[in-house]
Amino acid sequence: MHPADEIRGVKSKRLAKKRIILGITGSIAAVESVKLSREFIRHGAEVFPVMTHSATKIIHPDSLEFATGNKPIIELTGKTEHVSFCGRVKEPADLFIISPCTANTISKIAHGIDDTAVTTFATTAIGSGIPMLIVPAMHLSMYDHKIVQKNVLKCKEVGIGFVEPFIQGNKAKMANIDEIVAYVIQETGKRDMADKRVLIIGGSSAEAIDDVRIISNRSSGKTAVSIAKSAFYRGADVELWYGCSKEPVPSYIQTVNFESVEDLVELLKTKDIKNFDVIIICAALSDYIPKKIDGKISSDEKKLILEMLPAPKIIAMLREKAPTSKLIGFKLEENSNELQDKAYSLLKENNLDFVIANTISGLNGDKNEVWIIDEKGGTIHKTGKKEHLADCILDVVK
Repeated sequence: MHPADEIRGVKSKRLAKKRIILGITGSIAAVESVKLSREFIRHGAEVFPVMTHSATKIIHPDSLEFATGNKPIIELTGKTEHVSFCGRVKEPADLFIISPCTANTISKIAHGIDDTAVTTFATTAIGSGIPMLIVPAMHLSMYDHKIVQKNVLKCKEVGIGFVEPFIQGNKAKMANIDEIVAYVIQETGKRDMADKRVLIIGGSSAEAIDDVRIISNRSSGKTAVSIAKSAFYRGADVELWYGCSKEPVPSYIQTVNFESVEDLVELLKTKDIKNFDVIIICAALSDYIPKKIDGKISSDEKKLILEMLPAPKIIAMLREKAPTSKLIGFKLEENSNELQDKAYSLLKENNLDFVIANTISGLNGDKNEVWIIDEKGGTIHKTGKKEHLADCILDVVK
């Protein structure tokens, strides 16, 4: 067994049975190609490297053969490799991605120039309608060159997707590997939410007691982030409003941070949400807000009594602001005895489309148990990892 087969699919099956052609050009970021290849494989893909001669001066072809289990294509032969993988054949590759891609290669592709294995694969893929992604990496002065930018636009006009570089100082750096993988999953997936705008509100709120202390709810943020990632993978235009939770949010998810329930109220005053097709609120929001004390309460106090007032009901405001959006709420209870009845009451009271009911047992772990309840009282019961449950929820509500 090749070492690549030992890690195939260990992270997910989202790229299972996908054949990805990885083009590598002469940017110093080519040193990341082994890591990138292995990450594709960890999500189930089979990877076939194609290299320019300049790329082989930066990273040895043997490294890519070790990483992928497939010998890199550097020269085209009588086997017509470009046609076998990216031509109009019975089983073409699922995606051709060039990462990293230099200004030189972008410009050649824009003008239909074929003088390397990578550019010939690109021309063949474009002519055959094979999905393509380009991941630029170069000095910022090169990326900002007006002619290079015109060539980027030319590539986009023929349907080539770009994973935009990360600008740091005077460099247009290759996007991070997780972001590249996310775009590959999106490009090769079912894209059944490609025409949808999705808003997810997640994480916990934090309410000020004084200028130093807060009161909050337990929430890892895993469910909100998992739903956001799943919707992105399926092609949706995703926005996440995210509270005070520890689960990191990927850079490719458009994120607006909030702290308190009042912050959410202000967001709803300033942002137009009626154009979202789907709104999912899975945030752990405070039901009661302390009456804030100015300054810092002395730590010498023998007893502290807080006055708590009811918090605004964000879910009701969401329905008012977005009357035609599909609105999904979450209901959390200590045990499942009355959970479904309370969840259904929440649905009816707020004119929701679905409620996801769950118990506190899944608060901080990677797994959860949920009941997906619709407006007629129908229930779907699911258990598993939160990433899997995110897909289950979107399957039902999309």
